[in-house]
Amino acid sequence: MSDDLPTALDLPPVDPMPEHISKYFGVCDDKLGFVPNVLRAYAFDAAKFDAFSAMYNDLMLADSGLTKLEREMIAVVVSSVNKCFYCLTAHGQAVRALSGDPKLGEMLVMNWRVAGLDARLTAMLTFAEKVTKASAEVTEDDRTALRAVGFTDRDIWDITAVTGFFNMTNRMASATDMRPNDDYHALDR
Repeated sequence: MSDDLPTALDLPPVDPMPEHISKYFGVCDDKLGFVPNVLRAYAFDAAKFDAFSAMYNDLMLADSGLTKLEREMIAVVVSSVNKCFYCLTAHGQAVRALSGDPKLGEMLVMNWRVAGLDARLTAMLTFAEKVTKASAEVTEDDRTALRAVGFTDRDIWDITAVTGFFNMTNRMASATDMRPNDDYHALDR
């Protein structure tokens, strides 16, 4: 893979880049100091970029009964099961940043059960892991366990949606050899 390509696929961005994508990249650069490679990868097709970014923004940034940290924790646990290098790196960094705890990001990457999480987070991550490994085996008992620690049915929907989204993105990243920006590795340590 070339150093200037975000994946092993040679899919150069559409030229000229649509103004809305250029603006989005500018916001990322201002906020993060770089443009995440996942966005650069999707920029080869404006419609695919728009679909990906809209879904990501809805699931990860819109109003929800789940905190931003909880959603990032789901992303890391799903990515750990799927062994997705890109998402483990990028979302592990987000967990470090949002929690202020560098160890938490590393524990979630390796084995979330060693993190000593409370009952609510344990139930949430147990559910996300089961959906990732065997979604057809999810039963009402699994949803009841989430309700028992305070999650609403809307929250359960959001947990499931975030889990499903990262299962998809993990597969895209792994299959295309998408690499995280080097910047992620040093942040929030």
